Amino acid sequence: MLIDTHCHLDFPELAKDRAGVLARAKSAGVGRMITICTEIEKFPAIRDIAESSESVFCSVGTHPNHALDEREFSAEEISGLAAHDKCVAIGEAGLDYHYDRAPRELAQRVLRAHIAAARETCLPLVIHTRDADADMAAILAEEMARGRFKALLHCFSSSRALAEKGVELGLYVSFSGIATFKNSHELRAIAKDLPLDRLLVETDAPFLAPAPFRGKTNEPAYVAHTARVLAEVKGVAVEELARITTENAMKLFSKMPPLAA
Repeated sequence: MLIDTHCHLDFPELAKDRAGVLARAKSAGVGRMITICTEIEKFPAIRDIAESSESVFCSVGTHPNHALDEREFSAEEISGLAAHDKCVAIGEAGLDYHYDRAPRELAQRVLRAHIAAARETCLPLVIHTRDADADMAAILAEEMARGRFKALLHCFSSSRALAEKGVELGLYVSFSGIATFKNSHELRAIAKDLPLDRLLVETDAPFLAPAPFRGKTNEPAYVAHTARVLAEVKGVAVEELARITTENAMKLFSKMPPLAA
């Protein structure tokens, strides 16, 4: 079984055929999905999706590219929303200096509020980071020194230095369909060198469909293709990679109930 640790089932591309998306995921061996919140003001809709299926869980948070689109929520407010039974993570939050859609000072302040919520709730923080390696590494190290929290670097496509710093700080690293792209040699090299007990798989659907579906709408069923490539990179059977990443996901997202035997 596989767990898609990051998808967006509320986005229009997947919402128009959500029942079909879930059915195809089940057929592909994807037993659980975490649908990720990008705007806290839309959390009720995210929560409703999670409530509608026993295989779907959710997060609550503000994506850095939406930091200007909604008011700043306090750590206490985020923690309160995260108390819902189906909410198993904080985020996604982080820094995005590629698009720079929010002032960097604001994005950093919002990220720190989410870190405080992760620390308070003991839920993992789902981190989005793009072209912001130095600031992200510095903030994570500083905040971890103030009090430990669980977190993962989602849809990893950053530097080897950030991946290694994340593992040093106790974070997990999640790989998406980018790892299957023909030119992602360095990304696969990073994955090869990271410890297996820190790896996760995801789709980030509806974006970043893996080969051989690149350019098409991504969906949770396709996480199996990313798992297959990572298994080849790590030199293990795909069944073993699935077992390990599922165990890692259950350990990190520990609020999810145990898997059926």
